[in-house]
Amino acid sequence: MTLPSGMVNAIYRETCVPHYQANPLIEALPPILERKQLRAALGGKIEHRPADIFLDGQTRIHVISQLLDSFFQPLARHIELESKISIMLRQGYVGRNLATGDLATHVQNGYERIMQGDLSAFRFDHVESTAKSLAFIGCSGSGKTSSLNRILATYPQLIHHPEYNFIQIVFLKIDCPHDGSLKSLCHNFFREIDAILATNYVKRYVEKRHSVETLIAMMSHLANTHAIGLLVIDEIQHLSLRASGGAEKMLNFFVTLVNEISIPVVMVGTPKARPIFEMDLRSARRGAGFGSILWEPLSQADSAENILRTEWGAFTNKLWKYQWLTKASEEISAELRELWFDLSQGIMDVVIKLFVLSQIRAVVTGTERITPSIMKAVYRDELKPIHPMVEALRSGDPSKIARYSDLTIPDVDMRILELSNLLESSKDQIRKASLYRGNEQAIRLHNMLVDMGYESDLLEPLIERAFEQYSNLMVRDLMPMILNWYQSTGKPEPAVRKKNLPTAKPSIWNTLDSDDLRFMHSQAANEEQMLDGLEQSGVVFDTQNWLHLCKV
Repeated sequence: MTLPSGMVNAIYRETCVPHYQANPLIEALPPILERKQLRAALGGKIEHRPADIFLDGQTRIHVISQLLDSFFQPLARHIELESKISIMLRQGYVGRNLATGDLATHVQNGYERIMQGDLSAFRFDHVESTAKSLAFIGCSGSGKTSSLNRILATYPQLIHHPEYNFIQIVFLKIDCPHDGSLKSLCHNFFREIDAILATNYVKRYVEKRHSVETLIAMMSHLANTHAIGLLVIDEIQHLSLRASGGAEKMLNFFVTLVNEISIPVVMVGTPKARPIFEMDLRSARRGAGFGSILWEPLSQADSAENILRTEWGAFTNKLWKYQWLTKASEEISAELRELWFDLSQGIMDVVIKLFVLSQIRAVVTGTERITPSIMKAVYRDELKPIHPMVEALRSGDPSKIARYSDLTIPDVDMRILELSNLLESSKDQIRKASLYRGNEQAIRLHNMLVDMGYESDLLEPLIERAFEQYSNLMVRDLMPMILNWYQSTGKPEPAVRKKNLPTAKPSIWNTLDSDDLRFMHSQAANEEQMLDGLEQSGVVFDTQNWLHLCKV
């Protein structure tokens, strides 16, 4: 039998946990992963080949852009989240054993609720519910959705149990509707089941004018009919207090999902949704909760802390390894890391996008390394929409943070395309400027000859030879001479190189080596900053310290 996409045949494994044993819905799940296995399973798959840094600029932009979707560094917070989801998923099945008839009892009770239109109705008493709920809160860009998707991807979504002629839905993930109503949220539940099982529940339930209470009863019945292991509700902040009938009604809705549907529920949202869940934590009668997780942005290391032992250090060090720049430094300078944090405030999505766009800008401009000035320019030009959120995080004011917590991180795809087009139009100019060391007359002569149809690898050495041997002649005098060489010899004579140091126009100083004084000058905003940079690099002799040592 050919199984649908995302479905696997059940393979039952011993769990070594007594109350998980002899439960097919649990034993068919993948083994509980150890920490090392989990890090390997969650980590992003990126191939970094040293030779790729010599690819052309357009190709490198494509290579660099893969970081936006593929980079993932498992941190302690991801391990904690996976552990809670793993426990919730398995514990939720304890009271719904397919082999003992417990699941059938839940299904029968769900059918009774639909028939009577009463959520408290039941046919069989003493049915144990082991479902728990979890509130997962974090600002936009903190990696909530991507982390959940990676964790859920370690499980098959559908498991076929041939022995029981049963299909198990391991997890179901739905998004809150933008209209903010609880009824639309219920509708999304039926749509998602239809999408993965090719059923027609939307036609059967959504197209009729049912109340929210009736829809919950139907959801309860379907959740147990298909043994849904975990329900993830994302973007919970979209729910409207007005459209949903107030915070208390919304809270009762979520508690009813867990208590009546009897499946674990993970509710994901930004701090705007936090007041609803804080009501849950304050109320003693809400006993079904499994707590909450609040994901703050990555925090900057204290001065006394070892940067390598912090989440911020581990995340940025791992990301820094994925560079495709010809002049990239192996380690992050303290100045750049501090600036990186200041511009991102530890929001992981912003950290990655700053890094990716800075690399692409370094390719386009010919700088070929990430510098503080490049990162500042990227933040200023490409990430304007998030400036209010970053400013709010800098302020530390909870009210401001809540106000901007769900601000959308800008999609950088269009900006990457713009930078790619800019590279296409300017790469020849950058190459010629570097080749002729900024000699504007030589570049002008080169362009004129190309426009006349003389584009060839012979042009560059011929033009260099002409300017070195006849530097006193005008462009109009050099052109016929070069054309004569081009047409008669076919191969240029070797150019006589001058012994003096090469010169370069200020416009290409940013492409020179990092230890070149001209490059340092191109990165400094003013003379004072230039001097500071020279002192930090050890170029300027410290006379004060030397005099002090002499006195001693």
